Amino acid sequence: MDCLVTGGAGFIGSHIVDALVARGDRVAVLDNLSTGRRSNLTAALERGASLHEVDVRNAEAVGSLFADVRPEVVFHLAAQMDVRVSVDDPAGDAQSNVLGTIAVLEAARTCGARRVVNTSTGGGLYGDAPVFPTPEEAPIRPLAPYGQGKYAAEGYCGLYTRLHGLPTVSLRYGNVYGPRQDVHGEAGVIAIFCGRLMSGARPTIFGDGSQTRDWVDVSDVVRANLLAAGADAGVTGPLNIGTGLEIPVIDVLGTLVRVSGADGGVEPEFAPARPGEVQRSCLDVARARDVLGWEAQVGLEDGLRGILATL
Repeated sequence: MDCLVTGGAGFIGSHIVDALVARGDRVAVLDNLSTGRRSNLTAALERGASLHEVDVRNAEAVGSLFADVRPEVVFHLAAQMDVRVSVDDPAGDAQSNVLGTIAVLEAARTCGARRVVNTSTGGGLYGDAPVFPTPEEAPIRPLAPYGQGKYAAEGYCGLYTRLHGLPTVSLRYGNVYGPRQDVHGEAGVIAIFCGRLMSGARPTIFGDGSQTRDWVDVSDVVRANLLAAGADAGVTGPLNIGTGLEIPVIDVLGTLVRVSGADGGVEPEFAPARPGEVQRSCLDVARARDVLGWEAQVGLEDGLRGILATL
């Protein structure tokens, strides 16, 4: 099968690329390498995947690549993913996450793709949710432009399904973690904790550490993407992808210290809470279980051990 992965040199995207190549698909990667890394694709490129340095905001270039590759399935992960950047520059965030998604959808429609699997967010959409775990039908109340942009992108996915008959599904991730996540970045607190732990520096916790997240291993996210790609055409709309477990940030650090065997423990530094971040996040994954037969398989301790083994 011919597949195209936007943002495929990034953390999650490169794992999807590896899985597709491993099962024998022909894979093209679209990435501007602003945050993605060519090194994430070394093995996939050696096995026949192709990398195209294209910015998802360039609709003409996106359309030209899709016309050349003619993918059957598109995995759309290219995005601006930093909540704080979205607060500082909401228009720039929308250019990447809304207009970029429109460019991908239009290119997919024009080239005759049979399905688009769109990457969205759980906590970023639901904001301060009224119920936990939070189902897909909960009110959408983002606290930052990042979440608002992802919701707009989901809306365009739904529009292309209704208007053009292009099946689309939007996977609303919990907090994804795993190997290849940037230990110097801003989006993955577990990766940052691991990096600080390995360097002997004290990790920083923003707020008091009581804020909770639904932590989901990247291997489970990859499996959700493959199942969504192979689903019946009638499977469309949003799907939560998480564990259904609500774990505080401070407890994640404690678990990491324990599984790493760090002597004497680690005392974090505390900093003021950051604007636009929710206090609690936990996803109801019943719909993904019902329509995809998917549920998370990797627990937090095993997932953390997997990361530490690669560092």
